[in-house]
Amino acid sequence: MFSLRIALRYLFSKKTHHVVNVISLISVIGVAVATMAIVCVLSVFNGFEDISARYLSRLDPELRVLPAKGKTIENADSLAQVISKIEGVKIALPEIEERAFAIFSEKQMPVMIKGVDAECSQLVNIDSIIIDGELILEPGDLSCAALSVGVALGLDARAGANDYLCVCVPVRTGRINPANPMTAFRMDSLAVSAVFQVNQPEYDADYIILPLENARKLLEYTTQASSVGIAVCNGTDVDVIIDKLSNVIGDEYEIKDRYEQHEQSFKMISIEKWVTFLMLAFVLVIASFNIISTLSMLVIEKDENIMTFNALGATRRMITRIFILEGWLISFVGGVIGIIVGVMLCLAQQYGNFIKLNGDPSALVIDSYPVRVVATDLLVVFVLVLVVGFITSQITSVFTRQRLKS
Repeated sequence: MFSLRIALRYLFSKKTHHVVNVISLISVIGVAVATMAIVCVLSVFNGFEDISARYLSRLDPELRVLPAKGKTIENADSLAQVISKIEGVKIALPEIEERAFAIFSEKQMPVMIKGVDAECSQLVNIDSIIIDGELILEPGDLSCAALSVGVALGLDARAGANDYLCVCVPVRTGRINPANPMTAFRMDSLAVSAVFQVNQPEYDADYIILPLENARKLLEYTTQASSVGIAVCNGTDVDVIIDKLSNVIGDEYEIKDRYEQHEQSFKMISIEKWVTFLMLAFVLVIASFNIISTLSMLVIEKDENIMTFNALGATRRMITRIFILEGWLISFVGGVIGIIVGVMLCLAQQYGNFIKLNGDPSALVIDSYPVRVVATDLLVVFVLVLVVGFITSQITSVFTRQRLKS
C-alpha cells in the first residue's frame, strides 16, 4: 500500500526537472496512441467479418447437412423430408454443387453449377441477388439458368438472350467411345433468364444456378444431392436445431452453420486480424521503451527521496516496487485512455461513417469502413498493455537495484 501511494504521487506530481514531466507525458501518449490503433484495427476487422457474413447469407442456408464421407447424400429427398418434420425447421431442400463447363455462342469457361429446388426462395433470399432478368427454376422442356456476373461477363451473355447456354459435365457411368470424344460428356441446353451478384468473389466469379432436376439429369443422379439446405423458423435457436438434427440423422452427416460453411474465408479474416494485432503489439512495445527512460530519469531525480526512505527503514525491495508500480501506472493510464478514445472513434465511425473507402462507389459493396467493437478484444488489448508495462517495469527495476547498491 505504501509503495502504491508513493507511485501515484510520483505519477501525478510535478517533477523538479521539467524534462521528466515531458518524457512522462510522451510515455503516456505513446501507449495511448498504440492502444487506440490496436482497438480501431481490431474493430475494423470485426466489421469486415460482419459484412462477409451478411452477404454470404444471401445464397447460403442457415444450416447445411453434408455427407461425412464421399461427395453425395444418396437419399437426399427422404432425408430432407425427415428434417422438415423436426420442430423449429421451416424447410429443408436438397442442393447440388459440381464443377462443369459452360458454352455460350462462341465463348466458353469452367463454371460451378448449383442445382436448387423451385422452392429455394423459402430457404434463402435468392431474389435479392438478381440484378437483371427473372429467376425461373421450374424444370421443363426448356429450363432456365441464372448466371453470376463473372460468368455473364466471361461468356458475354445476358438475361433474355436468343442463344442458349450449353452446360457440359463428364459422363459418370458407362463406357466412352474413343472415336467420338463428345460421348465422354453429358450436355444440357438452358435459356439465360437472370444474372445475379452476391458481392462475394467465390460466387460472383463462376456460379450458375439451375433447376435441381436439370442438375440431376446432367450428373446422372436420381435422389442424390451434394447437401441438404435448412431454413430455421423465426425466433428459433440454431444451436437447438443442430442438437435435434444430430440426434435424428446420426453421425453419417455433418451439420454446418453459415460460418462453418465458409470456415476458410472467416479463418483467413481471423488470421489477418491477429497477425495485424501482433504487428501493432510490437509497435506498442517500442512505444513502451519511453517508460524505461522515464523511470530511469525518475530514479535519478528521486535520489534524495530514496535516501530518506532508507533512513526511515524502507527496504530495497519496497523502494524497487515503487518504480515497478510507477511503470505499471503509466501503462495503465495510457492503455485506459487509448481504449476509451479508440472505442469513441469506432462508435463515431459506426454511426457517422466519416472515413470512406477509396475506389469507385458503384463498384463497392460499402462506401465506408465498417466497425464493430467486441468486449473480448478490449480485454485482450488491456491485458497486453499491462503485460508490456510489467516487462518494461522489470527492466527498469534492474537499474533501480543498481542505483540503490551504489
